[in-house]
Amino acid sequence: MKTLYLLRHAKSSWDFEDLSDHDRPLNKRGRHDAPLMGRELASHEVTLDLIISSSAVRALTTASLVAKELEYDTENISINEAIYGAGKEELLTSIQQTPDNIANLMLVGHNPEITELANSLSPEHIASMPTAAVVGIRFNCVSWAEINPENATLVLYDFPKNHK
Repeated sequence: MKTLYLLRHAKSSWDFEDLSDHDRPLNKRGRHDAPLMGRELASHEVTLDLIISSSAVRALTTASLVAKELEYDTENISINEAIYGAGKEELLTSIQQTPDNIANLMLVGHNPEITELANSLSPEHIASMPTAAVVGIRFNCVSWAEINPENATLVLYDFPKNHK
């Protein structure tokens, strides 16, 4: 069994006009919502073997805040620069190349690609994922190369507004 968690980065700030899109930080709501979702995942007893994050500041910060709530060592977050700007097919390829000793994987990325990826893998439709939303999909297979909607079960779809 393989379980994939797709996490959209938390709400980012547009207050710094001189920063590139890649370097935008989280805003106050994002800094609140990311740990909230980490706590929610912890309440569902989610454990992760690997977190892979986009290199964008807002995604990496989201990954770190969620990781802390899950007692996942933030030093072990894998930064994949290709996630920033990648399409759903490139994201899927990245996931399929994950070593098979990893059972529980989280990918932290951006919309619309993260929602498109969720919908291409989930047997159930996922609405456009709001910021800090997480989708969990379990696959009945032994290799990440084998993941597809036919061996998938949607086990989680959650977002911050469910807890406010």
